[in-house]
Amino acid sequence: MRVLSPSSPLDIADPERRRELVQRNDRAIGLWLLACCAMVFVMVVLGGVTRLTQSGLSIMEWAPLRGALPPMSEAEWQRIFALYQQIPEYQQVNHGMTLVEFQGIFWWEWAHRLWGRLIGIVFLLPFLWFLLRGRIRRGLAPRLTLLFALGAAQGALGWFMVASGFADRVDVSQYRLVAHLVLALAIYVAMLWTALGLLRARERWPVPRRFFPHLLTALVLLGLTIVMGGFTAGLHGGLVYNSFPLMGGEIAPSDLWGMNPGWINLFENPPAAQFVHRWLAIATLLTVLALGWRDRATGSLPVRLATAMALLQVGLGIATLLLVVPVPLAALHQAGAVTLLTLVVWALHDARPATGAPCAKTS
Repeated sequence: MRVLSPSSPLDIADPERRRELVQRNDRAIGLWLLACCAMVFVMVVLGGVTRLTQSGLSIMEWAPLRGALPPMSEAEWQRIFALYQQIPEYQQVNHGMTLVEFQGIFWWEWAHRLWGRLIGIVFLLPFLWFLLRGRIRRGLAPRLTLLFALGAAQGALGWFMVASGFADRVDVSQYRLVAHLVLALAIYVAMLWTALGLLRARERWPVPRRFFPHLLTALVLLGLTIVMGGFTAGLHGGLVYNSFPLMGGEIAPSDLWGMNPGWINLFENPPAAQFVHRWLAIATLLTVLALGWRDRATGSLPVRLATAMALLQVGLGIATLLLVVPVPLAALHQAGAVTLLTLVVWALHDARPATGAPCAKTS
């Protein structure tokens, strides 16, 4: 039996009143989804800091409920530290680390996992409330259910990534790291796109539809740049060839393609990963700048912001490289990538070919 309430459009006979209530519900759901997007944004940056501080392997247990609480006693701290001392990262990189030093990396990983749990709660509870009160339009509930399922899968994928560093290596698999990053951003983009559709932002800041193919190209290039940035980070590629635009005095140094087969260099050779990442970033910048030039007469807000952010992001990337990846700057660079992704998706959404207001039917 459907749960009805005075907030449900199904109770309203007047079409005008029903439309007004649907729009109010859509706005509330859209704002809630934007809040969830903000939390995912923080999660991505926090994950980057966890990686940069080499904190990701400090918790060797998968305990979705019990793990929400940190160690509460000296004995528990010693037990967790003893587990960490069994893995290659401690034995080969951090041998001799004190308990206090271990706690310094533990808190980053614990905060990262706790924030993930909070995202799940902030998503699930309002979703159930909206659903039970009949405020979710027809066709939207399955999409939101899928987003929650993907969030749960992201948690499992995170543990799968961490587990790759427990034996035979001193860090996590770069393949699993990139998969974890890509799924997080896919959830973010899907949630953002849904929120924009509900809030109907394109009616306030229209983007010409002729820009849609150009924006789609920018999104693809940006996505590839982020993926190769993930491989560069996973391979510690930012610690080699800390110069720009040349690498060791050359455009393409000789050690780019030393592995066989050649394609594997992109994913397992740090110089090659950095080389591809830096030039994909330049290609993305030029594509977005060209878009800004085309938009100079229209002056669309998301396009203007994306143009400015692309310039800033490339500057952050170059500075991060030249300064040999300082943690604050590298984290800011990762935040810049998500910010640019947000702006390109916003502009793409507003320029989409589809027309018409959202359907007013609800479930």
